[in-house]
Amino acid sequence: MEYGSIEREIRVEATPEVVYAVISTPEHLREWWPDEAEFKPVPGATGSISFGERSTPDVKVVPLTVMEADPPRRFSFRWVYEEGEAATSANSLLVTFDLVPSGAGTLLRFTETGFRENGWEAAVLEEQYRDHVNGWDHFLPRLVTYVARLVSAR
Repeated sequence: MEYGSIEREIRVEATPEVVYAVISTPEHLREWWPDEAEFKPVPGATGSISFGERSTPDVKVVPLTVMEADPPRRFSFRWVYEEGEAATSANSLLVTFDLVPSGAGTLLRFTETGFRENGWEAAVLEEQYRDHVNGWDHFLPRLVTYVARLVSAR
């Protein structure tokens, strides 16, 4: 196994503009991915996302830095790095959402890279990679379901 990158392609039944809002704004992200999200969707902005109740000791808070914000085509961020550090290609993972118009909907191309670049020992690399594969396989379908609810409510 290479543990280099995670790639997924999913069709979303909404325009790229709608999908872009859902992948780039904290109020929409909270509906399908983290429990909390705090950041501005502009390049260079820093913030965090969290999984679990903020008031509990097992909350997992992860810093995030927006890398690209090109509505409605691309949104990317770096995450999974030590708090207080600046995100770089050597200490973080890069998540990229590319949106391609497809009929009345959108083809979402998702990639997460940087696993090998982190310098993790083999066992940690394998565990991180598998955790992220499982996580995205759980959360990306939730994005599709959330967008469907959002569009049908309009």
